[in-house]
Amino acid sequence: MLGELIGEETGKVTGYRVLASQGQGNKVEVTFQTSGKFLGTKHTDLGTYTSEMRPGGFFFGQGQGIIMTKEGDSISWVGQGTGRLKAGGGMSFRGAVYYETASQKFARLNGAAVVYEHETDAQDNCATKYWEWK
Repeated sequence: MLGELIGEETGKVTGYRVLASQGQGNKVEVTFQTSGKFLGTKHTDLGTYTSEMRPGGFFFGQGQGIIMTKEGDSISWVGQGTGRLKAGGGMSFRGAVYYETASQKFARLNGAAVVYEHETDAQDNCATKYWEWK
């Protein structure tokens, strides 16, 4: 069951890189920077993921990153998801992300499963929402 909305962020895709694919489709590395609120605290999120086209026209992606707060807390994350191209440009991804932190303020994230919705548009703007999966 989905729990509370624990984070929202918006930002920009800051770079693309085409990689050699070891599967059937094309593989692209995407780097982004976003900011928003996570468990009520303002943060910046830096992340990179790879996305590879799979049979049936969908993409499988996996990545990692770090969330940093103005108070000096840091939270590492890894995640996976599937996505599709959107009419008019951009992509829509859904998946799960897992966190690890030494911060006492965010310790409840250690071992938690979090699901997300990630959207990009044709101008490389992105927005993500996160819910704790209970």
